[in-house]
Amino acid sequence: LADEIAACGDPAVALATAESHPLLAGYARAGGDKQLSGRELTFSTAKGNCLACHQMPGDPSAITSANIGPPLVAMKERYPDRAKLRAQIWDATAFNPSTVMPPFGRHKILTESEIDKILDYVANL
Repeated sequence: LADEIAACGDPAVALATAESHPLLAGYARAGGDKQLSGRELTFSTAKGNCLACHQMPGDPSAITSANIGPPLVAMKERYPDRAKLRAQIWDATAFNPSTVMPPFGRHKILTESEIDKILDYVANL
């Protein structure tokens, strides 16, 4: 879909179309000046890209067939201490050296602010 949108030839139409699609909103603005929400960062292939590995059954727009990582459900129950969930996002290898989850904070894939926004979104799933 992203290729079809980009191929339309009109950058304004391409951006407006991508912005209206929940899975492409982060992709469309990842390089832009606007600050992305935690949900947009989570969905963005240029940033969090959580949908590449995790299902999020609590968000109907989180469409994926991924099963590499555990589904992000009941997060408040699974992580009653938000600091532990943040640490998991920041560097999952600290808890499981064999994980394939990227160390988003340690490798500076995401900024501290972006990690906090993702934490706010994921903690409520």
